[in-house]
Amino acid sequence: MRRLRLLALMSALCTIGAATWVPIRAGAGASYSDLTALFTEWRAFQQPKRVNGVPDYSAAAMAAQQQELTRFAQRLRGIDPTAWPIPQQVDYYLVRAEMNGLDFDHRVLKPWVNNPAFYVTAFMDESDQPAREGPLAAGGVDLWKYPMPVSAADAAGIDTGLRPIPALLDQARRNLTGNQKDLWLRGIEAVKGQSADLGRFADVLGSAQPALVDTVRKAKSATDAFSAWLESNAASRTAPSGIGVDNYDWYLKNVQLVPYTWRDETTLMERELARSWASLSLEERKNAKLPAQPPIESGPEYDAKAAAALAEYMAFLKQNAILTVRPYMEPGLRAHLGRFPRSPREFFSEVDVRDPMVMRTHGFHWFDKGWMAEVGHQSPIRKVPLLYNIFNTRTEGFATAFEELMLEAGMFDARPRSRELIYILVAERAARALGDLYMHANRFTLEEASQFASDNTPRGWLSMKGNLVRGEQHLYLQQPGYGTSYVIGKVETDRLIASRRRQLGDAFTMQRFMDEFTAAGLVPISLLRWELTAEMPPEVRWMLAR
Repeated sequence: MRRLRLLALMSALCTIGAATWVPIRAGAGASYSDLTALFTEWRAFQQPKRVNGVPDYSAAAMAAQQQELTRFAQRLRGIDPTAWPIPQQVDYYLVRAEMNGLDFDHRVLKPWVNNPAFYVTAFMDESDQPAREGPLAAGGVDLWKYPMPVSAADAAGIDTGLRPIPALLDQARRNLTGNQKDLWLRGIEAVKGQSADLGRFADVLGSAQPALVDTVRKAKSATDAFSAWLESNAASRTAPSGIGVDNYDWYLKNVQLVPYTWRDETTLMERELARSWASLSLEERKNAKLPAQPPIESGPEYDAKAAAALAEYMAFLKQNAILTVRPYMEPGLRAHLGRFPRSPREFFSEVDVRDPMVMRTHGFHWFDKGWMAEVGHQSPIRKVPLLYNIFNTRTEGFATAFEELMLEAGMFDARPRSRELIYILVAERAARALGDLYMHANRFTLEEASQFASDNTPRGWLSMKGNLVRGEQHLYLQQPGYGTSYVIGKVETDRLIASRRRQLGDAFTMQRFMDEFTAAGLVPISLLRWELTAEMPPEVRWMLAR
């Protein structure tokens, strides 16, 4: 029965998309250098053209890009990678996935038409991902990067980045003709967030760099006007914002390179949600006679305990040969220990104030970013962050997997109450992932998905009174597959470790696995599984069929 369903789905997928990858006879003699040359051209083409320094997302410009995209797809299909070494074949499929991502943007997502948050381009916070999450217009400015006081050279660079904002937002008024209610309403909040960030940045600048302060204030004024325009048009937006199950399946297979369907992922998320609640219940029963785990009460106490947790964590990794500890690892984590959270606390703060070591495991993100900056992959295709958040099963998924891997490795044996926190984290990820899936199936609105995630997260820590729960669901509505990537990546990590253990037998060690896993780069775990085992699993073969 499952085989019949898969065959039917494969047949349906072959009819979707202008750049669908139908079997063809590839050109002879194409080499890996041909692929890397095409990749360089592709990355330049993927960016929108600029008019007077402003990225052009007008209907005419996007129609022209979509038409030209088919020629890039044809050129890539003319390269046959089947005789290449597996790592080079992996690179081929990464380029293919990126082209499929732009194809999907043009056919389905159309963020420049449907998503006001797409036009947010100034950021005061650092993303823990290789590239900022979600679909965003070109030309974003990471204000957090610049040390204060701002140098003359930095001021010029910031000014160049912020100066196009008024014209871009003016263009957005013409481009945003979509009717998707939830994306529109939450987009207003995102735009207001940019205004607040620009206001804080102007305050930090003070009287220094008056020309830059003037540019910041003009960008803020334009952002406020854009926000007011969005609010004045909100009542006319009435349609659902999900992409539908068929489109979701196509996106998983062809862009995110996930060997599951919407239905498969729903089953997996339901299973993980139930497992986490059951495991939490048993942990709580086992620990019933132990003292409660009180939250940290002050900033100085948090700073001391976070620093101690970091030292203990790094020592555990080294002493237990979990991975090869590199010089960039501890400084990367130390720079992102965070601060004692204000009240009311959001979900991850509730975890962090009970044991700061728990979230350090998810901080594997900073190991990843340190590796990219200090080591990096030799491939020009993997040296840079993948587009369309294609990396997320590896980055978000593995960071989630590492939490429970370290639990099983014994890191929390001396603090049993912290074992409870791990299962609470799993439950929250599974609950919000189901929100992602049901929103895109148009069974839930964003508010209903948020309420579902809140209701199914233990201890009431994902409160509807906070900003996190709706902010997460908004990201997942903009970027299909992101909310599920945490758990899917965790599932695929387990499968990959099992495969390597069977292959290597007694020669398997966690340190060996972690070192080869890291060295392969930040690519989807489905492709890592193929590269590290040299065996293409049947479901991956189906997913990558030419």
